[in-house]
Amino acid sequence: MSPTTPDPTPHDPYAALRIPDFRRYITARALFSVATQIQGVVVSWQIFKLTNDPLALGLIGLAEAIPSITVSLYAGHVADSVRRKRIVVPAVMVLFLCAVTLWWLAHPALAGVLAGGRLHLDALHATVVWPLYLVIFVSGIARGFMGPALFSFMPQLLPNRGVLPNAVTWSSTTWQASAVLGPAIGGLLLHRSVEFAYGVDMVMEGLALLFFISIASRELPPIEGERLTLSESILSGIKFIFSNQLVLAALSLDMFAVLFGGAVALLPFFAENILHGGPDAFGYLRAAPAVGSVLMAVFLTFSPLKKGAGRKMLWAVAGFGAATVAFALSTNFYLSMFLLFLTGVFDSVSVIVRQTLVHTYTPEYMKGRVSAVNSIFIGSSNEIGAFESGTAAKLIGTVPSVVFGGLMTMLVVAITSWKADQLRKLEMGAGKK
Repeated sequence: MSPTTPDPTPHDPYAALRIPDFRRYITARALFSVATQIQGVVVSWQIFKLTNDPLALGLIGLAEAIPSITVSLYAGHVADSVRRKRIVVPAVMVLFLCAVTLWWLAHPALAGVLAGGRLHLDALHATVVWPLYLVIFVSGIARGFMGPALFSFMPQLLPNRGVLPNAVTWSSTTWQASAVLGPAIGGLLLHRSVEFAYGVDMVMEGLALLFFISIASRELPPIEGERLTLSESILSGIKFIFSNQLVLAALSLDMFAVLFGGAVALLPFFAENILHGGPDAFGYLRAAPAVGSVLMAVFLTFSPLKKGAGRKMLWAVAGFGAATVAFALSTNFYLSMFLLFLTGVFDSVSVIVRQTLVHTYTPEYMKGRVSAVNSIFIGSSNEIGAFESGTAAKLIGTVPSVVFGGLMTMLVVAITSWKADQLRKLEMGAGKK
């Protein structure tokens, strides 16, 4: 069928949701995503209140990125060598135990354990800062293994590749919807107490674990070609991506946009010192990008991107950078929230195009290794971007650092548009070549 021939099959926006195991997967992912978003809000607010230092916020991202990057390539090899469910369930179990530990560390009863009742509560909390980073470090290892396994497990739940674009969109929509609820819930729970918020996070991660366990396991896809040594297998994901200009361009564009353009890590500083709000304002600001993302993702579920998808992705990332610059310069809470909403709208387009490309162009038996490289490009760039934002804020000031990041994002778009002609000319309706 040529790209100009009308598709005789009506588009079913609920096709993936009609599959029972995919519904379980989406439910588990929604619970887990809400829980981790709550956890992210509470950890960042707790550490900021303890240190009042934007660099300390950046270190949160670094503490998670270092272990995640370190294990990612090997985790990708494991995801293509072991049934994916056997990796997902233990990884989620470790993350659940990390949530339990965060709850325990925040509990007032810890005073008697750490200080024999002699320390004031504020002094007690100060002793908890470094253990928080340690828990984040351990969670980074678990996420490093979970990411490739979860990415490659999802397509195995589908009866055919025709459902894949719809499944990718629903997966993105669900994650973004969870990201809307998570920060808002986290901000509201902080009014009760830090330990109560961690308790909710712990319960939700436990429920997510039960749903992941309920999904039937799947055999590994058959391996094509010659069997590789361990080192060859680990590096094969990198070789695949660098041999495909389209996938490489999409990943690079998203990576640099996230690396330079993210202001989320510094939101506690903006919420309190520039916009003069409290934890509830912080929660709303954290939720604003996700609101934009989920609305755009829902729109794309019913009106999939086809014509000019590559150009739209480039314009979306440029818009993300411009909205980031404007946010940095805003001193009005509602304008700032709207600009963050726009960053989410633009980011959703980029995410869905990138994920669809990676799923479509990657053989099933290599998806774990390619996803591992994808997680280094994108997932870890969130954390490294948080560290970059915190470091730049320390060196040149918080507002100038976010302005610089947004401008760099637009520069990356210009270079990618010039160099990557395949992405610029991409038509999603044309299918895999």
